[in-house]
Amino acid sequence: MPELPEVETTRRGLAPYLAEATVTGVITRTPRLRWPIPENLNELLNGQPVVSLTRRAKYLLLEFSHGTLILHLGMSGSLRILPAGTAPQTHDHFDLLLDNGCLMRLRDPRRFGAVLWHEGNINTHPLLAKLGPEPLNDDHCGFHAHYLYQATRNRRVAIKQFIMDNAIVVGVGNIYASEALFGAGINPLIKAETLSFAQCEKLADVIRSTLNEAILAGGSTLRDFVNASGNPGYFQQQHWVYGRAGEPCRVCSSPVVQIKQGQRSSFYCSLCQK
Repeated sequence: MPELPEVETTRRGLAPYLAEATVTGVITRTPRLRWPIPENLNELLNGQPVVSLTRRAKYLLLEFSHGTLILHLGMSGSLRILPAGTAPQTHDHFDLLLDNGCLMRLRDPRRFGAVLWHEGNINTHPLLAKLGPEPLNDDHCGFHAHYLYQATRNRRVAIKQFIMDNAIVVGVGNIYASEALFGAGINPLIKAETLSFAQCEKLADVIRSTLNEAILAGGSTLRDFVNASGNPGYFQQQHWVYGRAGEPCRVCSSPVVQIKQGQRSSFYCSLCQK
C-alpha cells in the first residue's frame, strides 16, 4: 500500500503538470472505487483552472476555486501523467484531461482508491477531520517531542501500533514505523507509556528523517507503486529492517526478527532495539 513518502513523491511528480493547467474534461470508466466517483465531476471541473495540489496524510488534494478533488491511491493505485489520447488499459479507471496536452490517470487494480469532491473547508471532510498532525511540516507544528511525550502518557498500546494511529500522527505506515523504531533504538513491542522524554525526542526526529529519506529515494516499491512518470521507488534498497527477516542487522549482525502486530508484520533487531 502506498504510504506517505509514496504519496508525497506522487504529488511532487504531478505538481509541475497541474500548475496553471485548466481541466478540459473528465473521463470515468469505473464509477465505483472504494466509494462512488461523483457523477457530475465533468460538469464541475470542465473549464476550471487548478489552484494548487497539496497533500494531507495520504490524501492528495487538488484545489479549485469552488472546491477540492480528493484523491487516494488505496492499496495498489498510482497516478500518472500521460500524453493526451493515451489508450487506457484494464485497470485505468479515471482520467483528468488538461489543456497542456496531458492527462492525469488513476490506475488501481484493486479498486480501493478514491476520487471524491468536497466544497468548503477541506479540513471538515469526514476523511480528514480527525487526522493527527503532519510529521513533515517545516516548523514541526503539532508534531514534536513534547507532543509525542504527552500523547504517550497512560497509553498501554505497543509503540509501533501507537505511531501508526493516524489520529496521533499521520503518515507513519507499517514500513516506516519499523524503520523509524530501528533508527530510534526502540523495540516495537514496548508500551507507549514507558517511553522517556528523550526517547520521544529521538523518535520524533527519526520519524521525520526516515520519511524525508524515503521521499528523496522516491518511496518504496514492494509491489505496485510507481510515481507520476511510471518509475518505481528505491527506498526498499535502504531498509534497515523492514522485509529483512533472518538477514543480519546492518549494525550488529544479529538476525532481524519478524513478528505479527495487529495483523501486520513488524521487523526489528532484538539487540539494537530495547
